Amino acid sequence: MSETHGSTEEHNKPGLYEFRLKGHLDARWTYCFEALSLTHESDGTTILSVQVVDQPALHGLLRKVRDLGLPLVSVIQVDPKQANSQDVNANTDPNHLKKRSQ
Repeated sequence: MSETHGSTEEHNKPGLYEFRLKGHLDARWTYCFEALSLTHESDGTTILSVQVVDQPALHGLLRKVRDLGLPLVSVIQVDPKQANSQDVNANTDPNHLKKRSQ
């Protein structure tokens, strides 16, 4: 009943993740996270787009979100091809805020 989920090397590759949080966070929250893009969505959520170097770094970000008491809605890994086409991480300035229009 054991299932193989790929090598450890696969899990330690860098990746782009989107953390969706309930509410619109102000720019002051960006000091808590390094190298991210903060996006306010029209549905009242905020998306933090961040490049992580490996799974331990991802778990560290999850702990930080929990420790700060931020209401987490979802976390997804973004396909780099999709990110480039949607310009998800176009601005790496941590003080950058942009609104997605729908």
